[in-house]
Amino acid sequence: MIKELEREKLNEVMEIWKEATIDAHKFIPKDYWLKNYNVVKDVYIPIAKTFVYIEKGKAIGFISIIEGEFIGALFIDINSQGKGIGTELIDFAKKRYKKLSLAVYVENNRAVEFYKEKGFVIESEGINEDSGYSEFIMSWKRALIK
Repeated sequence: MIKELEREKLNEVMEIWKEATIDAHKFIPKDYWLKNYNVVKDVYIPIAKTFVYIEKGKAIGFISIIEGEFIGALFIDINSQGKGIGTELIDFAKKRYKKLSLAVYVENNRAVEFYKEKGFVIESEGINEDSGYSEFIMSWKRALIK
């Protein structure tokens, strides 16, 4: 079941973010992510519309949408990856938004390929100002029905 983030699930969501982001970004020092934990929790999650995938009462994945179109986060518990939960969350977002964009690190090949499979295209490449690593800006737009 996917539902909007409720306060009591925030710590579960943050644990997913911490473990999955460190695992997905081994090319960036772990300390970088640990230093940014509170920024994500106190700044980014509150400004985003976050939807949580709940299974047996436990959060196992989430997607955060900022300003009605930017995917600020899509993370799945590392023990639940590869089971289609990311696809369900992307499909959920695609039904609610006409267009979506995101930033993904170039070196995060698994995520880049995932987003390509979901219909996202690379719009540009640049340097993430905060981390200093290369990232793609990718986007998806709902097709117009004729």
